[in-house]
Amino acid sequence: MAKFLYRLGRFSFEKRRIVLLLWLGVSAAFVVGAMRAPTAAPDQFSIPGTESQQAFDLLGQRFPDTKSDGAQARIVFVAPNGEQITSQNNRAAVEDIVAQVAGGTQVKGVLDPFQTGAVSKNGTTAYATVSYGATPDNLTDASKTALTDATETGKTSGITVEIGGSALQAKPEMGGATEIIGIAVAAIVLMITFGAFAAAGLPLLTALIGLGVGVAAIVAVGMSTTTTTLAMMLGLAVGIDYALFIVSRFRAERREGYGPEEAAGRAVGTAGSAVVFAGLTVVIALAGLAVVGIPVLTKMGLAAAGTVAVAVLIALTLLPAFLGFFQRAVMPRAFRKSERANEIPDPTPLKPNMGTRWAQFVVRRPLAVLLLGLIGMGALALPVRSLELGMPSDESQPTSTTQRRAYDALAAGFGPGFNGPLTIAVDAKGVPDPKAVVDQAAKTLAATKGVVSVSPAIFNPADDTAMLTVIPATGPASTETKDLVQTLRGEASGLHDSTGATMLVTGTTAVNIDLSQKMADALLPYLAVVVGLAILLLMIVFRSIAVPIKAALGFLLSVGAAFGVIVAVFQWGWLAGLLGVEQTGPIVSMMPIFLIGVVFGLAMDYEVFLVTRMREAYAHGESAHDAIVTGFRHSARVVVAAAAIMIAVFAGFIGGGESMIKMMGLGLAAAVFFDAFIVRMTLVPAVLALLGDKAWWLPKWLQKVLPNVDVEGESLNKKEPAKELEPVLV
Repeated sequence: MAKFLYRLGRFSFEKRRIVLLLWLGVSAAFVVGAMRAPTAAPDQFSIPGTESQQAFDLLGQRFPDTKSDGAQARIVFVAPNGEQITSQNNRAAVEDIVAQVAGGTQVKGVLDPFQTGAVSKNGTTAYATVSYGATPDNLTDASKTALTDATETGKTSGITVEIGGSALQAKPEMGGATEIIGIAVAAIVLMITFGAFAAAGLPLLTALIGLGVGVAAIVAVGMSTTTTTLAMMLGLAVGIDYALFIVSRFRAERREGYGPEEAAGRAVGTAGSAVVFAGLTVVIALAGLAVVGIPVLTKMGLAAAGTVAVAVLIALTLLPAFLGFFQRAVMPRAFRKSERANEIPDPTPLKPNMGTRWAQFVVRRPLAVLLLGLIGMGALALPVRSLELGMPSDESQPTSTTQRRAYDALAAGFGPGFNGPLTIAVDAKGVPDPKAVVDQAAKTLAATKGVVSVSPAIFNPADDTAMLTVIPATGPASTETKDLVQTLRGEASGLHDSTGATMLVTGTTAVNIDLSQKMADALLPYLAVVVGLAILLLMIVFRSIAVPIKAALGFLLSVGAAFGVIVAVFQWGWLAGLLGVEQTGPIVSMMPIFLIGVVFGLAMDYEVFLVTRMREAYAHGESAHDAIVTGFRHSARVVVAAAAIMIAVFAGFIGGGESMIKMMGLGLAAAVFFDAFIVRMTLVPAVLALLGDKAWWLPKWLQKVLPNVDVEGESLNKKEPAKELEPVLV
């Protein structure tokens, strides 16, 4: 591995113009492909293998005229205090607003509240349902303006009008200005780390190129733009980090007296090996999301994995080519001055730095540091005990939005269960008397405790399938409603035994139950596949059993603390105002397994980058304790810079408008902080110090079985320093 990457680094440095042209060609091809690719339809959320999805699929097949992906709006009308919405003036105002909205070119139909009986029992609230022939993303500004104008018309008439449903649903926004701030912080950190504009700029430049190629490829192959969110987060962060490590190693090799071309080859052969294996762990963790079996999550994972793979390839090829163009500019000013004066660079070891002093402190007190770190991480993870899962809805919107006000008005007028209706699909195909069976099902549903009402059955054209709507007595997120779903599903078996018909339950609460169960069922297989492959990979890298297992256990601490932060902010409301979280509520159901996958990949990154240097020192004859200090002396500064950059990039996404994007940004930023600074920089050296030589033990039979990839670059140490190349001025 080291020899191959060494030759690749030297080739890219020497043939830099060819390499640059090749990457320009690849970039242009993907950009053109993305521009010519037809606009991909938004990803439809589905949970294959669950009862909720079976019900949706059945209704889609038996009711072909029903377009489930069309936008829908619910216009809620509330009469002034002391008045009825059915009074002559208020009714006229409602009918006027309904008529205005119905005239839109994208409107398929409008259900008048007075014709459908959509008026509350106390007569103060009514709602009209508007169906569109276009998806929410494809609604024109004119269609949305007609809805917002309805609220103003209502104010003029004296009634309150609020808009719910998917029609005014905002598209997910990325970090915007805060994301740019994150990139700016990354640039500042790079400048402080390297002290040279070229050295600071190359990681940013190559990361942005890799991000552009990755996102263009995603669009070119026909994936929707919604899959790019995770790819943009990780592509930018790991792209900067991977380049940071190689540039840092290049500068270190130059200070050792190697010429630019030789230094580039050695940097790619050593640090590049760590980048390859770090990238592989991230790709495994992301591609492993396919184990969950949710198409949207699978696409996001594969898209992000592809972008990370592009970042690795660019770090191994395009970056050394750029080092060829800026071989002197990336070095510190003092080095350039000594080079111009034909002075030989001083190869003596660096003076003890902060990383060295910290490692020495930990090595002297490993047990105390380990216990203190474990107690602190455990305390941070305590809020996880209150973790509640759910899906975003109008209830989770800020109270300043019309969607949230519409939700509250409907709950006040029609009861809390009105916002979480359950859809019942009755498949009576092959039954002698389908209508009698559906009537029996409706009576059973109505007699169930916790059910407020059951709508009249709607039959399909073949009269063999019916759809009913059940209104629970409690809200969609309540425990009582979840229990009701399980009760109704239990009654379905009795209906099937007595009549042969199948009854399926779906709806918001049912989907949440099925999604949570799907995630729980997939968690252990996912961890087994991803963690198992990563441990095997790390065994190959470090030729040790203890180090990979320690790395996996440290990951559990990081992800537990990150979840604790998410629960404290998004459920409990701690620092919510400071972070722009306007409404607390349940954590998005997909967040746990998603965060576990991403954090695992990133955690292994820092493990590889930091411990590789320790392994290299140990392989070169240093004692176990000295190897820890040496690893920190060479890598601590760069790992700290890499973590700070990644935290800045992820924190930039906290400014996104969508709650899930905020959670992703905060969760990843917190996880990187805990993993880099507490687990890898504190607990890892403490554990290694306690284990001593045993940390690097590997059974002889495993030594024979596992391939030796030479990640520490032992095969390169036999090479003599190459002669200096003539400076290339650009």
